[in-house]
Amino acid sequence: MELTKFRSFHSFKVFLFGLCVIILFPELVVCRTRHYTFNIEYKNVTRLCHTRTILSVNGKFPGPRLVAREGDRVLVKVVNHISNNVTIHWHGIRQKTTGWSDGPAYVTQCPIQTNQTYTYNFTITGQRGTLFWHAHISWLRATLYGPIIILPKHNESYPFQKPHKEIPILFGEWFNVDPEAVINQALQTGGGPNVSDAYTINGLPGPFYNCSSKDTFKLKVKPNKTYLLRIINAALNEELFFSIANHTLIVVEADARYTKPFNTNTLLITPGQTTNVLLKTKPDFPNTNFLMIARPYITGLGTFDNSTPAGILHYKQHNSSIKNLRFLKPTLPSLNDTNFVSNFTKKFRSLANSKFPINVPKKVDKKFFFTVGLGTFPCPKNSTCQGPNNNTKFAASVNNFSFVLPSVSIMQAYYFGKSNSNGVYKTDFPETPLNPFNYTGTSPNNTMVNNDTKLVVLNFNTSVELVLQDTSILGAESHPLHLHGYDFFVVGQGFGNYDANKDPAKFNLVDPVERNTVGVPAGGWVAIRFFADNPGVWFMHCHLDIHTSWGLRMAWLVLDGPDSNQKLQPPPSDLPKC
Repeated sequence: MELTKFRSFHSFKVFLFGLCVIILFPELVVCRTRHYTFNIEYKNVTRLCHTRTILSVNGKFPGPRLVAREGDRVLVKVVNHISNNVTIHWHGIRQKTTGWSDGPAYVTQCPIQTNQTYTYNFTITGQRGTLFWHAHISWLRATLYGPIIILPKHNESYPFQKPHKEIPILFGEWFNVDPEAVINQALQTGGGPNVSDAYTINGLPGPFYNCSSKDTFKLKVKPNKTYLLRIINAALNEELFFSIANHTLIVVEADARYTKPFNTNTLLITPGQTTNVLLKTKPDFPNTNFLMIARPYITGLGTFDNSTPAGILHYKQHNSSIKNLRFLKPTLPSLNDTNFVSNFTKKFRSLANSKFPINVPKKVDKKFFFTVGLGTFPCPKNSTCQGPNNNTKFAASVNNFSFVLPSVSIMQAYYFGKSNSNGVYKTDFPETPLNPFNYTGTSPNNTMVNNDTKLVVLNFNTSVELVLQDTSILGAESHPLHLHGYDFFVVGQGFGNYDANKDPAKFNLVDPVERNTVGVPAGGWVAIRFFADNPGVWFMHCHLDIHTSWGLRMAWLVLDGPDSNQKLQPPPSDLPKC
């Protein structure tokens, strides 16, 4: 049977309430509507001997798991009980034609105000694995985050050994003060922000921090078993290495896309990325505890939190005690080991088989070249600023434009204005830098950036190639770029300046990894391709939150396609107002 296409969001919700069963001979496909309620509320939490009031979902830190199967429809009613405005982003969910549920404040929606509610409504299509949800306004995601676990469809299995158990591992950052005060102070002074006081593993810093021996995540395992670790980097501002002492990890999925399996002792995971790995435990009880350790990967010139979160991998047996066993500690790469990172990221390849095929754009309709990096703003008159030089403020940009968020929703302005943006945004974002220079060479004297709200407009189903080029302005630095509403193929990467004449010959168009967040190499470039098959307004930004706050962000406006299922759905009746 074929689902009737409803124009009304409300009718769609009523129609799909409960279970829906579609019989497609010879198999039975079961889709389900899953309902969640997320109460945004205050919670007192103590870490590092500091107690402070944090923002939480349903009183949990980290937040609750959202579990669904591929093909399920998910409805999450978000109720705002706090004084801050809030939105929730379902990071990595494709949101085909449901951009109103994507979540970035002032891009696809106005924020949910105090004592207001909004129901996010989306279907999980063609994705399975691990993603995560987080707040998407200012720095509220410091504590408002949690895992999204997408199981395969009923009667479908993993393309790897079925694990004995599945465990989410979420990295975060802990501040002894309110993170909102940190970013507000940084934006006011124009200087770099104060760094976090600890990294956390599932909300716990671990034994290397003050007052934290009891606040340590412990993963208890049995010998000769296979565990699936669903690893998520929800940290605000740092890419992280991760390793478990004396154990090999098998990478099997990235950003909810299966990959060709490969072994590694150490992971690199940027904020916004997820990685599923298999952990095969030892055949016998080893009488040893194994430390699970993370540390930052640092490429920029600014200050950073150089501390070490740790958890414990403990083989559980009768009468065994963690305290009585010796501890083994893993060896991690150096803080700025760009060679390890480059070699590691190149190992990711799509599974790309008959059951899980990929559709890489071979022919490209539109090519874009975006520089990403830091810059400066002039200090306001009669003010003193603490930016990088000559009384300036730190800034960040894409093609030298620092994106300004409006005070209303861009997508609402587009939807109701169509041909007229009502002055909310412009549609002339440059396809290439307006003033080319030696991007990874000597920095130009003028580091000032422009402020504006510019979008790129794409016709439906345009095949896009985008080269993201890091710059050396105020220091070369790795930038994890996240594109909302899409997965894209990482077809190439390299160090130095991108060469449009030579580098495309080395592109991988056979089995490139498919991701929603990719690290632009420090002092290098990365090339991605995708089909613009999802209408709406889609945010793209660095997932280091300080860079996003400084303006390293832009948006794509993808126009409707000709068919009814290729058009942005009408906005729901409870869409928040600004």
